[in-house]
Amino acid sequence: MVIPLESFSSHDRSPIMSSREIARLTGIAHKEVKRMVKSLETAQRLSQSVTTSQYEQEGEVRQEFLLNKRDSLLTVASVSPGFTVEVLDRWQEREKSVSLPDFTNPAVAAHAWAEQYEKRQRAEEQLALIAPKAEFFDWYVKVNDSLGFRQLCKMLKVKEPEFRQFLLERNIMTRANGILMPSQTYIQAGYFTVHSGTGENKHTWAQARFTARGVKWIAGLWVTHLSTRPVEVRPPERAENSAAGRSWF
Repeated sequence: MVIPLESFSSHDRSPIMSSREIARLTGIAHKEVKRMVKSLETAQRLSQSVTTSQYEQEGEVRQEFLLNKRDSLLTVASVSPGFTVEVLDRWQEREKSVSLPDFTNPAVAAHAWAEQYEKRQRAEEQLALIAPKAEFFDWYVKVNDSLGFRQLCKMLKVKEPEFRQFLLERNIMTRANGILMPSQTYIQAGYFTVHSGTGENKHTWAQARFTARGVKWIAGLWVTHLSTRPVEVRPPERAENSAAGRSWF
């Protein structure tokens, strides 16, 4: 498979900064940096979808976010404005070191081609995963009714705990007396309605529902979230294992 030189564009080579690095530079807890990134993403203030990456720490696989220059500086300005200059200096150092691979060196060239081929494979696998979800989203945005949390989970075909965590991490909803309630910002934006009343024994109740506009909005965020998940690439089976499992009778 021939990969054109154009594949090594400035976009592919653009330097990035991880949420872990931002945490180290600012002294802010990594989970707080990630929370801010998710909040900025939810508010649609980031220039592009957040890319995730996995790393191992203390025997556990954890997740970090990878940001471009603009989005990383916006994140730093939001969590700890006093460190903006330090992060900007780090970016200037990083941008100076970016260069094309030395294709005159056979070893470097071979590594570059292999790396780009792997990127393309990952992209194709990611598209294969996203395609049915995108098709579902195109259908789902036609919904004109409001939906409750469980109804939405059923329609999105997502487990309730996973979707609940998605909403809580982005401060879209919070817990109030054990009940999921939307943040006032999103109520005012027209994404939710809240109904309340008094039942038997003067017991008060409240229920939040996604409006038709809210359904379309949150479905878009969910599809974007799914598209940025890291794709697990399984190594190919060894030839001898495949032969051993083959029956000749």
